[in-house]
Amino acid sequence: MPTASHPAIRKVKRLGIEPSIHGNKLWKSSCLLIDYLKQHPPEHTGKVLDVGCGWGLSGIWCAKNFRSEVTSMDADPDVFPFLSATAELNGVTTEHLVSRFEKLTTRQLSQYDMLIAADICFWDELVKPVTNMINRAVKAGVKHILVADPERSPFFEIAEKCADKHFAEVHEWSTRGSIEANGAIMVIENA
Repeated sequence: MPTASHPAIRKVKRLGIEPSIHGNKLWKSSCLLIDYLKQHPPEHTGKVLDVGCGWGLSGIWCAKNFRSEVTSMDADPDVFPFLSATAELNGVTTEHLVSRFEKLTTRQLSQYDMLIAADICFWDELVKPVTNMINRAVKAGVKHILVADPERSPFFEIAEKCADKHFAEVHEWSTRGSIEANGAIMVIENA
């Protein structure tokens, strides 16, 4: 899990690449998601979609630990050199997809067993597109949907809508050790 000072990340930065939509570092909610997945490994992990992936840590972890085929999706193409450097350090690769939440179709989502996301609920304007994407993922038959967040109000608004419609559960979660993180994870089991 490289930080901004890691040589591989500094090498990408020297190329003048600078993400524009908050994809400028590893976000701690990825650690929450990874810790949760370690303790509650899902049954279906063959094909994973990591939406709003940024540097892609959660998806990279799934590729490495579950041997998942991972598609890393972000609206900002400038995150992918950082993601590729992080994936290379972990001995895995992921497929890259430049897209926004609202552009993902039910048909596209139907290809995946699990949808994961960390720190994607950072603006009020994201409530509607993220909620609609989750609705399409459920309709598409995605079996596991997990969204981790440091407990911002847009996250709770999304979680409330998903609890009513899809029986989503929200778990308070924290990690200790080399990286300490606190937040919550919304889990939808769509069996």
